[in-house]
Amino acid sequence: MPPSASDTVMATAAALRVVLGKLKRRLREETGSRGLSGSQVAVLGHLEREGSKTVTELAELEGVRQQSMGATVASLETAGLLKGAPHPTDGRRTILSLTPKARAWIKASRAAREDWLFHTIQIRLSPAEQKRLAAAVELLQRLVEP
Repeated sequence: MPPSASDTVMATAAALRVVLGKLKRRLREETGSRGLSGSQVAVLGHLEREGSKTVTELAELEGVRQQSMGATVASLETAGLLKGAPHPTDGRRTILSLTPKARAWIKASRAAREDWLFHTIQIRLSPAEQKRLAAAVELLQRLVEP
């Protein structure tokens, strides 16, 4: 009995999850996190995409306890990647933002990942496969858009 359409979609979903996980790990291996933990990289990413946040807001975004996020933030401040400023309406809270050093780190890390992808695509895929990949990227974008 041939697989149903839903069986095919389920198999595609499982394969996509696996391959995207491998791609994410490979990008991390190729470019390295340059001494930062996954949690630290995630915090930098949130602040770069969404702007300044408090420790509480970052903890909620990452689904961790405020104390755990406090330790992550403290290490990033010590490394010179985050700076704090008093909250404009609540002096007990601190608003965290990226330093120029953090922005440079993010830019260099992103460039390294894109460079690895560019060269890998050129080397491993034929021109026809590169076109198919470009079309697949458009489909993947539709999956993640609201």
